[in-house]
Amino acid sequence: MPALKPAYLIHGDDHGAIAERRARLKALAEAEGDAGSVETLGAQDATPENVALALATMTFAIGQRVIIVDGAERFKEADVKAHIEPAMAQMPPDTTIAFFGREEGRSKAPAALHTAVKAAKGQIVGETAVKPWELAGWVREHAVRHGLSLDMLAAKALIAQTGERQQRLLRELEKLALQGEPSEQPRRVSAEEVEESAARSAASRAFALADALVGGDGPAVTRSYLRLRSQGERLSGLLYLMAQRLREAHMISLRLQQGEPPAEIKRGLRMPSRAADRLIADVARSEPERLRAALCRLADLELDTRGGAPLSGSRTSQSSLEEDTLALRAILAIAT
Repeated sequence: MPALKPAYLIHGDDHGAIAERRARLKALAEAEGDAGSVETLGAQDATPENVALALATMTFAIGQRVIIVDGAERFKEADVKAHIEPAMAQMPPDTTIAFFGREEGRSKAPAALHTAVKAAKGQIVGETAVKPWELAGWVREHAVRHGLSLDMLAAKALIAQTGERQQRLLRELEKLALQGEPSEQPRRVSAEEVEESAARSAASRAFALADALVGGDGPAVTRSYLRLRSQGERLSGLLYLMAQRLREAHMISLRLQQGEPPAEIKRGLRMPSRAADRLIADVARSEPERLRAALCRLADLELDTRGGAPLSGSRTSQSSLEEDTLALRAILAIAT
């Protein structure tokens, strides 16, 4: 086995590249060691306390012991300093610990974890996704490798429909390639074909939830929210996307109120044509004040579900409720 460093931190928002690095490390350790060489702490079990316990536990594995830790983006700064830093300072020489942080939004591996890995003479690798303004060109380049030809409009439609995760975009390009007949020349794919065939991403479904909020469709809000949560989507991510869409809707409402033509507003929206038409139509039936109040309600919900104190006495009893109950109450109040 190639010499492994004592510690690794693989983090960033390119989740596909992180998964590939994790798989390679795990396969390498398993191929060269015995059945007990690799230990995994999944995202649900990987707390700083459990990491410290794993490092302190004796093992009968032969050779290098490798501990894989998922979910590093969820660790808190103080917990890392209290539990992981002291444990890593006393690691046996035949142990490697590898942290994997699939970052998104404000969920990032804490600075204390970077410090601990550096102190252990480990390696830190950042896997960063292509910048949003470069993504359409990246899609077109990879489309050629799959025997496809996408113009800029089709590439942007694929991004709007599928989301900005590169691995998901690659999968959709593969699906599009399989739909055509084999040819020596790249097959041209139009924006219309992309909109009809590309799968909707979790981000798109979350935006559909936010669109239902804007449109005041209570039943659709409930169905969308429960479906997304059952698929494992975190409330923090849904709140971020809903707030993003509501801020966009609020700006559209102000522009409409000032007399700006809908066609001019539509040209500046990064979404499929039909989706833009629906959003503008829904916003036109609302008022800026309602959308501003909706954003405030989402901000209150984020505070409550992150453990903050309720902002008023009327919400004191809500603070002990499950976050899904809090969320459904808030978004239904916004929709109605």
